[in-house]
Amino acid sequence: MTQTDLTLSENAARRIKAIASSEGRPLMLRVAVDGGGCSGFQYRFDLVDTVEDDDLKVERDDAVALVDVVSLALLKGSEIDFVDELAGAEFRVRNPNAKSSCGCGVSFSI
Repeated sequence: MTQTDLTLSENAARRIKAIASSEGRPLMLRVAVDGGGCSGFQYRFDLVDTVEDDDLKVERDDAVALVDVVSLALLKGSEIDFVDELAGAEFRVRNPNAKSSCGCGVSFSI
């Protein structure tokens, strides 16, 4: 899979860099898909400082997101974004493969 199959938005890149700067160390956003949630699958976001052997690196403006090979197939064509709205600020995945999702946007089905 190429980096163009999965992208990092400008807002997400800016937020990853801001978090790393406030922590005073390099950090990357790990995005994974787990079974569960009210729609079948759910997104998991973690901040990490190490790359696993099977990770795909998605880079933009010196920010890095990592996705494992198991999650990759479910995220093909997606954009990793960061939104700051009245309801809260969070990372989100805009996933064209999701046939339905729950109201909170954290879980989805294929």
